[in-house]
Amino acid sequence: MRPAPRRNCFILKKDLTGPGITNADVLAATECVMPCFEIVDSRIQDWKIAIQDTVADNASCGLFVLGDQAVSPRKVDLVTCGMVVEKNGSVLSAGAGAAALGSPVNCVTWLANTLGEFGITLKAGEVILSGSLVPLESVKAGDTMRVDIGGIGSAPCVLSDPDRMRKIV
Repeated sequence: MRPAPRRNCFILKKDLTGPGITNADVLAATECVMPCFEIVDSRIQDWKIAIQDTVADNASCGLFVLGDQAVSPRKVDLVTCGMVVEKNGSVLSAGAGAAALGSPVNCVTWLANTLGEFGITLKAGEVILSGSLVPLESVKAGDTMRVDIGGIGSAPCVLSDPDRMRKIV
């Protein structure tokens, strides 16, 4: 089973090199935001995971599925935008942008500045996942998930097998 967090993603049109990046810089460098699912994966047995395990496991990175719309981040309030998540047709959870460090923009700003301290730049064209807005949920093959984010769009997907996701058209 792999938890599926829901979040916004940012697609950059310009590089971001920290430190010194502000939220205004992030918004200016962002082409669009989209809803997405991240499928978290881990090699740690039974999810008995500590922060050291997360680092050693490449942040439990798995897959992600992008939503159906791309929206300018300047045309939606990323702090208050509401999110509803469904699993197998039932409402599972709800959240808002403020759940991610007060704003998903704050997350990208923090990332750009933290990576910049190590000489790493966020590059134009990259997809940046900005942090989960609701709790993780275990999924299994055959589960259908859907996230709707107010003013941004939706991301429906079905877990076709434990290692692959495909978008529902």
